[in-house]
Amino acid sequence: MKLYFILLTFIFSSIVYSQDLKLPVDTLITSSHTTKIKNATVDYLASTGTQPVWDSKGKVIASLYYTYYKRTDVKKTTERPLVISFNGGPGSASVWMHIAYTGPKILKIDSEGFPVQPYGVKDNPYSILDVADIVFVNPVNTGYSRMIADSNGKMPDKSTFFGINADIKYLAGWINTFVSRNNLWESPKYIIGESYGGTRVMGLALELQERQWMYLNGVIMVSPADYKVYSTGGAVSSAINLPYFTAAAWYHKALDAKLQEKDLLEILPESENFTINTLIPALAKGGFISNDEKQMIAEKMSYYSGLSKKSILQHNLDIPTQFFWKDLLRDKSGYTIGRLDSRYLGLDKTEAGSRPDSNAELDSWEHSFTPAINHYLRNDLGFKTDLKYNLFGTVRPWDNRNDTTRDDLRQAMAQNPYLKVLVQSGYYDGATTYFQAKYTMWHVDPSGKMKDRFTYKGYRSGHMMYLRSEDLESSNEDLRVFIKNSLSNGKSAKYE
Repeated sequence: MKLYFILLTFIFSSIVYSQDLKLPVDTLITSSHTTKIKNATVDYLASTGTQPVWDSKGKVIASLYYTYYKRTDVKKTTERPLVISFNGGPGSASVWMHIAYTGPKILKIDSEGFPVQPYGVKDNPYSILDVADIVFVNPVNTGYSRMIADSNGKMPDKSTFFGINADIKYLAGWINTFVSRNNLWESPKYIIGESYGGTRVMGLALELQERQWMYLNGVIMVSPADYKVYSTGGAVSSAINLPYFTAAAWYHKALDAKLQEKDLLEILPESENFTINTLIPALAKGGFISNDEKQMIAEKMSYYSGLSKKSILQHNLDIPTQFFWKDLLRDKSGYTIGRLDSRYLGLDKTEAGSRPDSNAELDSWEHSFTPAINHYLRNDLGFKTDLKYNLFGTVRPWDNRNDTTRDDLRQAMAQNPYLKVLVQSGYYDGATTYFQAKYTMWHVDPSGKMKDRFTYKGYRSGHMMYLRSEDLESSNEDLRVFIKNSLSNGKSAKYE
């Protein structure tokens, strides 16, 4: 009898665990919660699940996993702003801002953003959920989002999803469906994107407006990546890294004593001024720069970067960021510094070399984010699946051609007098540097007629500035102020 029972158990277990590993295409799980934000009680509904993406024939080709937080203790729900949140990559899940920045829960980490055990999440006392509802969206192959095979088992063409313009197109359609399903057409709407998400939301602003007839109140770019800068290269692309070098070197006390004794915000304008007015013109001369000028530029670059004049000359004044991360502390402590956040230190196999072995900050972040998001979604929100949660998913090859996103944002703003833009950056971000973000902001509208509709905010941290507790509070407050200042408040959408 005992053997029979064991056999039945084995057969039943085999049936349960031999099912195909598939994502439910259209599903929703809801739960009620209460938290405190800025010392006030906030009741909210958390809805998490999947929503389909359809092709032009109405066939399901993908399903996106999302989490939607809706405050429930408010009366005029149609006046509640909606923030649609993306991370970047491309190929990154929405985990980063979800459980570390704007959502009602944040990681259990120390005050500077480093992992601590036991892993998990805690209440976010600075979440913007008090002033806006938020939906965190995972593009295809990130989080639990996946492509869906047709009736013959054939997967859709990857080019439908994996490229700047393809990504913008299908996500805009998905947003339209989400807004319709949740009766949010009357709500003021905002899109926020981090890193590559900055490129994404610049393009989405116009795509939503012209193809989905959905007008926004605000576009928020967090540590934005501008592919126009990266793909162009040349003097500008190289030179605008210098103010970041200054910030990172200042943090690690690697600058000349005259600079080191000043506050960071005192010295950055100096470095920025040198970059714009001296370094860019000098680099534009290439190999035809005079020796005297080259020596003078190298001297100043050393002063503002903490690198030796010799190594700068050996690179012909064009310093790769990878070399900076490897070399800044080479003779001081032997540590490397982080790419996305240069406050983090790394330990390489050898001190020799031109680039770090790994990204110290990403090693740290994956350490704390991975267990936290998996536990939170399964146990707190109740979404259970055997699929792997992809912090980073496979989205290659990615098509970067025909990138018009910067001008797309300009067109959207020109056509929509309500639309305003907020840019947020960490001074110690070496991947999408704060000065590159400023440069992007300056060049969205060459006419300068809309510059009063742009706001820039910088923070004493890196790519994910919100991991530092002081900046978590201030950056969320900056979001609150931006949302408040970009509401129409009954004012007509017109130029006067």
